[in-house]
Amino acid sequence: MNPLRLHLSLKAIFQTQTHVLAFCKKSVISFSTAYLQQESRSVVTSPEALSDLYPLKQFKQAPDSDPQGARSYSDVYFTVLQECIRTKALAGGRIVHAHIIKTGFQTNLLLGSKLVIMYVKCRSLEDAGQVFEKLPEQTLVSWNAILAGYAQNGRLEDARQVFDKMPERNVVSWTAMIAGFVQEARLEEARQLFDIMPERNVVSWTAMIVGYSQSGYCEESLKLFYQMQNSGTKPNSFTFNSVLSTCANLGDLEQSNHIYGQIIKMGFESDVSVSNALVNLNVKVGSIDRARQVFDKMPERDIYSWTTMVAGYAQNGRLEDARELFHKMPERNVVPWSAMISGYSQNDDCEDALKLFLEMQQAGVKPNESTLSSVLSACAGLAALEAGKQVHTYIIKKGLESDVFVGSALVDMYAKSGSMDCANAAFTTSPERNVVSWNSMIAGYAQNGQVEDALEIFCKMPERNLVSWNAMIAAYSQNERSQKALDLFSQMQLEGWLPDQCTFTSVLSACANIAAMEQGKQAHAKIIEQRLVSDVFMGSALVDMYAKCGSIEDARHVFDKMPVRNVVSWTVMILGYALHGHGKTALLLFNEMQQAGMKPNHITFVGVLSGCSHAGLVDDGWHYFSSMNRDYCLTPTEEHYTCMVDLLCRAGRLDDAENFINKMPFEPDSVVWLSLLSACKIYVNVELGQRAAQRLFELEAENPSTYVMLSNIYAAAGRWEDVAKVREMMKERQIKKRPGCSWMEVKGEVHAFLVGDNLHPKREEIYEMLDTLTMKMKEAGYVPDTDNVLHDVEEELKERILSHHSEKLAIAFGLISTPLGTPIRIIKNLRVCGDCHIAIKFISKIVERQIVVRDASRFHHFKDGFCSCGDYW
Repeated sequence: MNPLRLHLSLKAIFQTQTHVLAFCKKSVISFSTAYLQQESRSVVTSPEALSDLYPLKQFKQAPDSDPQGARSYSDVYFTVLQECIRTKALAGGRIVHAHIIKTGFQTNLLLGSKLVIMYVKCRSLEDAGQVFEKLPEQTLVSWNAILAGYAQNGRLEDARQVFDKMPERNVVSWTAMIAGFVQEARLEEARQLFDIMPERNVVSWTAMIVGYSQSGYCEESLKLFYQMQNSGTKPNSFTFNSVLSTCANLGDLEQSNHIYGQIIKMGFESDVSVSNALVNLNVKVGSIDRARQVFDKMPERDIYSWTTMVAGYAQNGRLEDARELFHKMPERNVVPWSAMISGYSQNDDCEDALKLFLEMQQAGVKPNESTLSSVLSACAGLAALEAGKQVHTYIIKKGLESDVFVGSALVDMYAKSGSMDCANAAFTTSPERNVVSWNSMIAGYAQNGQVEDALEIFCKMPERNLVSWNAMIAAYSQNERSQKALDLFSQMQLEGWLPDQCTFTSVLSACANIAAMEQGKQAHAKIIEQRLVSDVFMGSALVDMYAKCGSIEDARHVFDKMPVRNVVSWTVMILGYALHGHGKTALLLFNEMQQAGMKPNHITFVGVLSGCSHAGLVDDGWHYFSSMNRDYCLTPTEEHYTCMVDLLCRAGRLDDAENFINKMPFEPDSVVWLSLLSACKIYVNVELGQRAAQRLFELEAENPSTYVMLSNIYAAAGRWEDVAKVREMMKERQIKKRPGCSWMEVKGEVHAFLVGDNLHPKREEIYEMLDTLTMKMKEAGYVPDTDNVLHDVEEELKERILSHHSEKLAIAFGLISTPLGTPIRIIKNLRVCGDCHIAIKFISKIVERQIVVRDASRFHHFKDGFCSCGDYW
């Protein structure tokens, strides 16, 4: 672009006089006009250049004596104004306007209308209005220009006044007014005008179709599309783009197939924007292969086509396909880079997300807010605090910290990296907070066990969405506040919120935690009512809930009715059987899983090995443990080694267990040594118990379980002096024993009991029932196992202590609070003691009821004097 050449060309036009030879004048004008159309595009963006173009003092007015010359001058003004409109060069447009006035062309109706349009397009509506009012004659073009200006800029009342004053209207006038109402989501008023307009064209139909689609009235949008066709109006590419977007929002493949047929019939399949909309539609409904077919058939593709396809692959977890297409792109801007980084981050490939971010910077592409949000999400996924801080520094340097989405991502990154102080600082200093950032704070506090802080944030929120409720319910559920989670779930529904899959997942987990099966059943009913039961994750959560609430039969019933099962579904059912001591059934189900073509994962083998442990299947346990690496290419983790230690310990093979621990490929953790220590108590192996306890003191000196178990071992061996030493050690180190607690749900309410509890409203009836049961048990041959009492006290007092254990209190409450013959389900936070295990077997036979107890180790099903564990727990 050469501004000087353009200046000379324009100057030649303005200085041409009537006395110049006609052929010379014509040649100069023709050359200069053509040259202007080619070159003026960049000069109008510079007000200084425009100012320099028009200081022609000698040219004061249009040469009336030469109409052809005047017409040529107006053509030049028209062309320059057109470029001002295209580039929205308001300053340049004003200079042209000033020169038009100086040269006397302000009465030219065509230029006057063009000036109105220029000011409208540059959003200077006051100037547009003034020019419009001063026009010697207001044409339909100028009326439509000022009407569109008001309508497009949200000044609908002004637009309506103009519309009502118009001496005449055409389809453009009506459409401009309708489009204005649509833009402001005033669909009712738009539709009223649409219904009474005398004639409609494709633009007016499309405006209404787009309005309904963008406002979420997708069915009405499609209905209007078909009415448009029935009226004889043929859709254009904009119409098809809108209805394809509507189908994408509805996930309606049937409708989209019908519309695709019309697109082919009308020859729009070669239109880039329509093809892009088709690709986007198929991506949104998850038909990624069909999207690729459309993409491959496109005769021409733009960067949006490539980006949509790359993002589609990434969103559907097909990162290899996304990467391949990404590298084939003829050009890349920030959008495809961001799509790939987001794809990696969303598919838990966070390291590759960060690597690609570095590549992007090396390629000289500047990240935008979307890119940085995805990068922060990747840092959060890796808990990469230092990398996140570096990204934060970059954000501050570029002045992007005020973006609400970046701010929310920063809060989330710091929260998931365990730095709540930094998360809180990012949150409080953010100039704008949205509901996402508030929710991130709730989730962050929950993940770090700070439930009260999470609740404080929840209560302070200026507005909440469903995610807010879900985050707070999950906070309670994940932090052993299950009843609070269920209470909040009830409050959420009272306030009119409809739960979704995330809500129900947390609620079912809370029910499972405290064996609140009645409330779990109520949640199940709501899941069916909301037609979510076919969801594979909901089905798996229901199986888990029923299994942990003690009803393995209901768990299997849900499992068998699941229309689709994934590895999680099979694994949860196997774990359920293992927890209930049905080891052989767990192994049978594992074989079924393989026959169904489902590949087991690490957690599946935890269930299999746990099932072998609870059922005493030592040989099977060794077989499956060895097969992990050999047959499934799965390297056993610490959890699998712990299961094997537990298997050997429960079978009484304590020396083998110790040798196995010493040969482990990594340093054994406290769980492994606790399993061995527990077995030493059962088999009264004092020497090995002391060695295990010593290792535990080194690893977790503050864990009360180690002291209690060692004390139990000494007590079982009658070494009361050593018991006293352990008790003294606990006192010196200020170690407090975790109290035993049992829960039972009756009529949707969970009742909790501690040992010797006297706080329950029905305590008198409970202890009366206990006395009756104790008498009947002794008549049936029950002898209290006082070895389980660690205090060196009289035998009679030991018996009394045993009779008031929390699980016995819960059972007594269940007997006086539930109908005859119904099962009693109890959950206990610790492993059930030997005496209680014996006593409950007697109680189940005396009262002729099934009693299900879930302790810290497994489920015990007591019936007719027997336990499902076979006294092996």
